[in-house]
Amino acid sequence: MFHYAQKQSGLSAANTILKLIFHNTVRHVRKTHGNPLLGLAINIMQTLILVVVFVFMFSILGLRGNAIRGDFILYIMTGIFLFLTHNKALADVMGAESATSPMMQHAPMNTAIAITSAALSSLYIQVLSVVVILTAYSVGWGTVTFQYLPGAFMMMLIAWFSGVAIGMVLLALSPWFPQFTKIVQTIYTRANMITSGKMFVANQMPGYILTMFSWNPLFHCIDQARGFTFVNYSPHFSSVMYPVIFSLIFITIGLLAEFFTRSRASASWGAGR
Repeated sequence: MFHYAQKQSGLSAANTILKLIFHNTVRHVRKTHGNPLLGLAINIMQTLILVVVFVFMFSILGLRGNAIRGDFILYIMTGIFLFLTHNKALADVMGAESATSPMMQHAPMNTAIAITSAALSSLYIQVLSVVVILTAYSVGWGTVTFQYLPGAFMMMLIAWFSGVAIGMVLLALSPWFPQFTKIVQTIYTRANMITSGKMFVANQMPGYILTMFSWNPLFHCIDQARGFTFVNYSPHFSSVMYPVIFSLIFITIGLLAEFFTRSRASASWGAGR
């Protein structure tokens, strides 16, 4: 068979990869729904439903007194936004195309582009949803005020990055242990309902409970985000660096594991996905 190889400069190759990432990201965004506006609306509705449920639950259980002094709805939203960003990034990266996917038959497509596109599409949808919700809330109920908006947004990015890192490890393991990784993902996302700390404030938690939450990078992200959001809250029992270091370690493990898995890819793996 004849094979045509086109030589590209470094700049041209980088431009080709960026175009592939862009088009594949658009494909991921449209995957949930053929109409991107409806896909965005569905994601916004999911977020709003969670916000309403937690506001109702806090009111019924009498937990509003445990919230930070300030805008109670914003307190709920800071936890929900980061919780969804983290979990959706994990799920999207874990569901990215593997080495045996038919998409990989089209050069120069590769797993790195697929993973990057899945991660960016998740971030795009979540950031757009947050902007729409905060804008609507600001117009309808008064100006939304952040103590330091860049810091709060940075913690959202770290929550997304930590979800990507965990998703990469599970993606690399899924061909070897498909059922086990699905169980781990389900347990982790369910555990995040409690251990993410979106319902609690770290400064008010007893020490024995705090030790059960502090392993979770999302717990640190949410607590620090509230520190950047509210003037009256200064987090003492969480760290910005912990989720960053955690994510870098997991992303390194995920990259090594993904390379090991890709080099031993079998066509039969694609049948089970």
